[in-house]
Amino acid sequence: MFTGIVEELGEVTAVETLDDACRFRLRGPVVTQGAKHGDSIAVNGVCLTVVDHEGDEFTADVMAETLNRSSLGALAVGSRVNLERPTAVGDRLGGHIVQGHVDGTGEILDRTPSEHWEIVKISLPAELSRYVVEKGSITVDGISLTVVDAGRDHFTVSLIPTTLALTTLGIKKPGDPVNLEVDVIAKYVERMLGDRVADEGATR
Repeated sequence: MFTGIVEELGEVTAVETLDDACRFRLRGPVVTQGAKHGDSIAVNGVCLTVVDHEGDEFTADVMAETLNRSSLGALAVGSRVNLERPTAVGDRLGGHIVQGHVDGTGEILDRTPSEHWEIVKISLPAELSRYVVEKGSITVDGISLTVVDAGRDHFTVSLIPTTLALTTLGIKKPGDPVNLEVDVIAKYVERMLGDRVADEGATR
């Protein structure tokens, strides 16, 4: 489990295209400290498994399903990425519960800068809109953020200078894709309520 608090901006150093997958080598001096084969590291919000680790770099394989459902397929050598290690039991939950399972992708639509923050407007797939609410939590490229405004096909977030400086959202431009993970609690509530309604209907 992750919390959506990005630990560092990493960089893609190599990309190997396979028949039905892709192998990335990524540089991340912070997240590779103590890393070993089989560990999990979130890359732009996608939970990946460390295959190999040498120095401040690690290798991860990404299967076709993940490439199709996320924006990782757009990464190239030199791309900057948000990196986070899983949270340890007993640590503070600085953001919110993040699984590293991307629900879909959005697109940066607009950026509105102000003196102390920046409002970013992001497109929202129709099938995810019911999970996004004003003042609720959403994960964008692995970053735990609070929704400012929630529309049917978009939402906005307000970014403080720290987020702009230390994550990919500081350099993303309109038209760039982002990975989205909605609050898993909302999905569980929907499933439980749906099952309850179905059970009540069956007993009538």
